[in-house]
Amino acid sequence: MSVLQRLVPHPELRVLISAGASGIGAALAGAFVEAGAHVHICDINDDALATFRNQHPQVLATKADVSDRDAVADVFRAQAARWRGLDVLINNAGIAGPTGGIDAISESDWRQTIDINLNAQYRFAHHAIPMLRQSRYGQILCMASVAGRLGYAWRTPYAVTKWAIIGLVKSLAAELGPDDIRVNALLPGIVEGPRIEGVIRARAEQLQTSYEAMRQEYLKKISLRRMVTAEDVAAMALFLCSPGGRNVTGQAISIDGNVEYL
Repeated sequence: MSVLQRLVPHPELRVLISAGASGIGAALAGAFVEAGAHVHICDINDDALATFRNQHPQVLATKADVSDRDAVADVFRAQAARWRGLDVLINNAGIAGPTGGIDAISESDWRQTIDINLNAQYRFAHHAIPMLRQSRYGQILCMASVAGRLGYAWRTPYAVTKWAIIGLVKSLAAELGPDDIRVNALLPGIVEGPRIEGVIRARAEQLQTSYEAMRQEYLKKISLRRMVTAEDVAAMALFLCSPGGRNVTGQAISIDGNVEYL
């Protein structure tokens, strides 16, 4: 196998992506479909699921709330029924959480952010690992963030979950390495799309400035002075699922243009 061939993902991987109907999740799903994988997504948003099914009728798309342990169990029952196994879990589900000082953030908002961003990663890994142990290509990709390596004022609940995900990845990589299961974290930076627009808008309102002025402030934090795209993140995921990535595990990989500070 040439070096170039080693950069192509293994054929017909069975891939499960949480929150896969829009944003980064949809870009990941589309990339794996293009690579010839058998893709299963879950999502809570009916409209996003309907749009995704129209675009990718060959993909199994399941409605599920990742904060509901029974719903997560149902996702894996559907996975087993359709493909009798799993090769790659992409733990992608997450929310932005509240913007505000720690003294202003409600406990309910705190708990919701922890439950969706972190506890759901446990729920999916808990069900996935027995399947991955039966795979020749077992791998977990956990969606973290550049906020998992930098402090993030006014976004504490979000940052806390992303730091914790990196701890989860480091621990699981050591735990599952003897089973030849690789575990890595993807750390997107400032990703183009509706979510970051909402974050920038909320911060602009908090500081009583314009959206465009705040957007420029965000770009100044990036060495390359540009946001990344969901497709940039998907490209890294494909590499990690190729033979070329077979010895990459326990890593927190930034796809961010080098965000210098938040």
